[in-house]
Amino acid sequence: MKKGDLLELDIEKYAFEGKGIAKISKEDSEDKNYVVFVSGAYPGDKVEAKLTKIKKNYSEAVISKLLKSSDYRINPQCAYFGICGGCKQQDMDYTTQVMYKFEQVKETFERLGGFKDLNYEPIIPSDKVFYYRNKMEFSFAEKKWLTYEQINSGEEFDRAFALGLHIPNMFDKVLDIDECFLQSELSNKILSFTKKFFKSRNISIYNSRDNQGYLRNLVIKQAHRTKDLMVNLVTFSEDDELMKTYTSEIIKEVPEITTVINNINLRKALVANGDYEKIYYGSGYIYDYIGKYKFRVSANSFFQTNTDQAEKLYKTTVEFAELKKEDIAYDLYSGAGTISIYISELCKTVYALEAVSSSVKDAEDNLKINNINNVNFVQADLYKSFLPIIEQNNIPRPDVIITDPPRSGMHENTVNDIINLNPEKIVYVSCNPATQVRDLKLLNAAGYQIKRVRPVDMFPHTYHIENVVLLTK
Repeated sequence: MKKGDLLELDIEKYAFEGKGIAKISKEDSEDKNYVVFVSGAYPGDKVEAKLTKIKKNYSEAVISKLLKSSDYRINPQCAYFGICGGCKQQDMDYTTQVMYKFEQVKETFERLGGFKDLNYEPIIPSDKVFYYRNKMEFSFAEKKWLTYEQINSGEEFDRAFALGLHIPNMFDKVLDIDECFLQSELSNKILSFTKKFFKSRNISIYNSRDNQGYLRNLVIKQAHRTKDLMVNLVTFSEDDELMKTYTSEIIKEVPEITTVINNINLRKALVANGDYEKIYYGSGYIYDYIGKYKFRVSANSFFQTNTDQAEKLYKTTVEFAELKKEDIAYDLYSGAGTISIYISELCKTVYALEAVSSSVKDAEDNLKINNINNVNFVQADLYKSFLPIIEQNNIPRPDVIITDPPRSGMHENTVNDIINLNPEKIVYVSCNPATQVRDLKLLNAAGYQIKRVRPVDMFPHTYHIENVVLLTK
């Protein structure tokens, strides 16, 4: 076998990140279970696949022709499916997506963690499979990505202006889109108007090579439990008159907008937040609810992207924690305080630890909004030991620790701190089962047993999965 060879394959299983698994007999070998991972293939597919990478124990391939279609395949709703990097599983039946996400969690725990015979509870699916996101982030670019259909059409296209989503692994090329099914129809209306407004005026687009240009990002935040709607234009510099005109015209076009903000990002870093911001309409915030609690969301603050599923995630966390009125709880990686506030009435005191000062500020504002006085926010770097901060502030030791780290998981120092604090229960909320399992092995070696595991699907049509685990001593 060599790169570029075409193989006819029957897809038997499904691996994480959208790769179908076929097994073949390898040349010059008695091994009849040599694995070929085929991107975009599903169990039940029969494909002609082109080899792209060959290793001793496996190969990788892409579909060159779909010979027989799996029963799991459906027609994707979005015209940009397969080009845009967003909804990589939109051509798979949603019930099947959820089934494979559950299997992914189980396989990760068994294969990477060596955990057998665990209590896996049914995955919680999303009620909405489209229009579920409360935030979308679009990018301006000077290099518009053309689809094969556009290239082969023979038409001339203006490639110097695009507003849409990045092509995977290409920082400077953007797929110019007219609609996305992840947020709302209002979001698409804002996207369309913004594109026409700036393109018609020949407004420059920032590029990091020359470190010049004006337009960088369009960020839309839309509350699901209130009617608040934020438009945040991220630029490289200020242009007060242009922003005033844009604000006036977009509000006429989309009167549902409640606030318009200009974030000015002076750095080369391609991030959709600014060094400072100017408010051109409204309060500069939107408000939304998780359960009965109200949260203020600023342009740059973190808020769970799927509001409806966030409530299910937090209900699962509360159910696992079984908090008592006399309990001291810690909330690690507490962000804007959503979990801390959500559990506040169920226990005596919550101590919330977070590294980012702006998140701590947002969290303290949310405490005031909800009139809560038994939550204490503490700024702490969770890549170092946080025990000295606990001791300096005379914070009592916890009965329960809830931890919700980023995709990279917890630092070993943090895991050791948790072990030293010796809580009765730990609830570990994760957006990456692989790093979660790595940390759970350390906790398990220190005497904690996994009692309950439950995945929650926050992001339909993607590979991402949240997972909640209860550990007890």
